Amino acid sequence: MAKVSRLDGLQGASTGPAGVPLQGRGNNRGRAMTFQVWGRRREASHDLAWVPDAEGGRGTAMRRRTPATKDPTAVERANLLNMAKLSIKGLIESALSFGRTLDSDYPPLQQFFVVMEHCLKHGLKVRKSFLSYNKTIWGPLELVEKLYPEAEEIGASVRDLPGLKTPLGRARAWLRLALMQKKMADYLRCLIIQRDLLSEFYEYHALMMEEEGAVIVGLLVGLNVIDANLCVKGEDLDSQVGVIDFSMYLKNEEDIGNKERNVQIAAILDQKNYVEELNRQLNSTVSSLHSRVDSLEKSNTKLIEELAIAKNNIIKLQEENHQLRSENKLILMKTQQHLEVTKVDVETELQTYKHSRQGLDEMYNEARRQLRDESQLRQDVENELAVQVSMKHEIELAMKLLEKDIHEKQDTLIGLRQQLEEVKAINIEMYQKLQGSEDGLKEKNEIIARLEEKTSKITAAMRQLEQSSSLSFTQS
Repeated sequence: MAKVSRLDGLQGASTGPAGVPLQGRGNNRGRAMTFQVWGRRREASHDLAWVPDAEGGRGTAMRRRTPATKDPTAVERANLLNMAKLSIKGLIESALSFGRTLDSDYPPLQQFFVVMEHCLKHGLKVRKSFLSYNKTIWGPLELVEKLYPEAEEIGASVRDLPGLKTPLGRARAWLRLALMQKKMADYLRCLIIQRDLLSEFYEYHALMMEEEGAVIVGLLVGLNVIDANLCVKGEDLDSQVGVIDFSMYLKNEEDIGNKERNVQIAAILDQKNYVEELNRQLNSTVSSLHSRVDSLEKSNTKLIEELAIAKNNIIKLQEENHQLRSENKLILMKTQQHLEVTKVDVETELQTYKHSRQGLDEMYNEARRQLRDESQLRQDVENELAVQVSMKHEIELAMKLLEKDIHEKQDTLIGLRQQLEEVKAINIEMYQKLQGSEDGLKEKNEIIARLEEKTSKITAAMRQLEQSSSLSFTQS
């Protein structure tokens, strides 16, 4: 940190009036940017002051003396901002030229984490404890979980990592995981917006509290194009010493010339490799075409042989077809003759069936008529039988009542009169029913005659009973 604080106004990593001019060449794989920094050492403070060209070009560096009233904290913020610009830009360009996923051993990536650690430590408040002073960046990073809900997962992952004993180690792991998630800019953006919460961890002049922090967060968005695969679990993050290596960013004229020559040689080698690759692909294409032509010739010869065999088979099939057609004609003639004979037989059987069917229909109708008559007769007989059975039951009931009512005298006579009336009603009903029956009229008349005889007998018996009852009454 002391080494960084001695730099005064290091400019670069962007073009324009406020930055150091850029110089670079392009090849077919991308652009390699070379940064030049001009300056001088101050005799009094031993700090460097840098003045860009008025036109933004390469030009010549001018010596000037830094005013004595310049705020040292502002100089520190400017130095850190410029180092962040150089680190981020160099990391992006080297990663794009590198052409694959970055790992933990990549030097520009290691320097980027060191620069970010210095930026987050700038202006950090010292927290006093019982044993020692505590000055760590894990506090504000842990605050991101409350401001950004999606950061809870990364915070939990850092706390669950084994081997991390210090808050600084957890902060370094947090930065690496955020870079792999490509959300470092989002996390830090929501952190610098809440300056009232940041004031608990940073001084008012800290980089994260000023505009330089917002600029750095904006530059971090460009890191989303980088794919990083970092192994955080087995790395010793607690005991690492974060020192910025300025040799990666300070280049002299000879290095620039060598760089340009290396770029040209690389371009020529790339062209040579491209031509060799193209020649190799063409050779492989020609060899594949030759093999394809050979296979087509072989397949053509095979097809010609198959065609000759197919022609012979077609001739044989035509002969068989002619033979089958002649056989088919004979079979057709025999079938027609057989059909004519069968047709005559079927017509004869049909006539016979029609005659037999007519006789059977007549027999069926006669049997059906007889069945209907027998059913009607049976129904009539069943009705008469039911009437007779009912009459028999009534007569038996009447006889029982008469035998029972002899001993009761007057009550018996009244019961006999009621039975007589019932019998008369039954006789009238039977007479009405017998009028509707034509076939059984004689039998019903006989039944009525017998019933009348029985009625007369019952009347005589009643008279005798009355006489006997009167005699017994007179005797009594």
